[in-house]
Amino acid sequence: MAFLVAQLGAHAASAFADRLLPLGLRPPDAGVLGRLARSPGESQRALADALGMHAPRLVALIDDLEARGLVERRRDRRDRRNYAISLTDAGRQTMRQIAAVAKEHEQALTAALHDEEREQLASLLRRIADEQALTPGVHPGFRRMGQRGRDDAPAASEVAPVADEAPTEPQA
Repeated sequence: MAFLVAQLGAHAASAFADRLLPLGLRPPDAGVLGRLARSPGESQRALADALGMHAPRLVALIDDLEARGLVERRRDRRDRRNYAISLTDAGRQTMRQIAAVAKEHEQALTAALHDEEREQLASLLRRIADEQALTPGVHPGFRRMGQRGRDDAPAASEVAPVADEAPTEPQA
């Protein structure tokens, strides 16, 4: 069963990455944007900690997203040594696009299931993820980013939309 889960995970991750390409995004971009949609104004340090990501790799991702006008850095009013990162209007619009892509992706991936089966599968997978102490909505691949020989991007990233929750900010 573990191989089947891994096989489906690799397939889902690859297909999701392909679906993001027309938006000019990679899964790590979507993951960072998704986290910021749920936690606006988070500091770079807190964001890196939440994603379990190496800070220098996160800074490079934030630099790129900022250059593209999707996020903005502002000095944290509570601690001027830190930057608070937030989505821009363009970033929020991009999150709406990511949410649509994620919904389409989930529907395609689970097309063989009825709604009740989809809900049951999601529930079982959440239970397994909880038991394995996985951080909800955070792809474990973020921990590997920036490590020597492991600069591969997480696949289905923290976009990881929670199907049964309506996001306060649009997500994937």
